[in-house]
Amino acid sequence: MFDASDPHYVRLREICLALPGAQEKIAHGRPNFFTRKVFAAFGGSLKGEHRSPVARHSVLFLPDPSERAALLDDERCFVPAYVGAAGWLGLSFHLIGGADLVDWDEVAELVDASYRLTAPARLVKELDSRA
Repeated sequence: MFDASDPHYVRLREICLALPGAQEKIAHGRPNFFTRKVFAAFGGSLKGEHRSPVARHSVLFLPDPSERAALLDDERCFVPAYVGAAGWLGLSFHLIGGADLVDWDEVAELVDASYRLTAPARLVKELDSRA
């Protein structure tokens, strides 16, 4: 369900696996990044449209609750099937275009916020000590 050489996936993987204790597993055919809980995934689906390129080529993340409304106003963001009910959002790489057009600092910030909401406190503390 994904191409391991996709430049969007390759860059997202680098961002995610640079976080303390982060690991990757393939679940339901897609890469998921986790510590104890998943904090990001590459690709998903839309309710009723499981093959939508908007969702299939995206990063799924758990946003900071204070940023959720603003993210939903962004046309690149969407509520993914299944995990959307738990507050997750997706940022569509398909709507942005090539990997060179993606603001990877923005993606790293979204992943960082999701990580902080899901990772154990000791790993968040380790992340903070790196700064």
